[in-house]
Amino acid sequence: MESEPKDVMVLGAIKGGAKKFDKIKNKTKIDPEELNQILERLENRGLIRVETKKGLFGPKVEMSVTEKGEKEMQERIHELEGNWNQMNTLLKSGDKQKLQQYMDDNKSILPTMFFFGIIDMIMFSTMLGFLGSQMTDYMPADQIPEGADGGDAGGGEGAGDGGFDIDIGF
Repeated sequence: MESEPKDVMVLGAIKGGAKKFDKIKNKTKIDPEELNQILERLENRGLIRVETKKGLFGPKVEMSVTEKGEKEMQERIHELEGNWNQMNTLLKSGDKQKLQQYMDDNKSILPTMFFFGIIDMIMFSTMLGFLGSQMTDYMPADQIPEGADGGDAGGGEGAGDGGFDIDIGF
């Protein structure tokens, strides 16, 4: 599943309480067709259980993570944490070229790192500044989490001007 970071996001969403298709879609921001393929793949691998229950307005489908799925998700999160630590090590070493290459090689896992809260925004913003890059260089715009505005750690209006907007009453 290393090549499928979105699978881990879907497992995490289900584990976090999103048990219905629409809630999973909203939480992960994955296209419905792709999400359906991911859910089928996870079910076929025995990582999720799909149950049809009786509802007031007809049958409803709910998903839950199996014990095997929980174990798989924890292993992948551990790997993602290792990737984040490696990025931090490369930043601290000051080797711009190696950090750039590592981030280019691992673009696909960045949204998953954000999803699980592995990435420290301040450090990531520092990395982007060090590389002279923007968030959109590494993530599709629709996958950028709220509050992460292209590497500008200050955020908000006028944050890029280098100053502070303080009203002291004069």
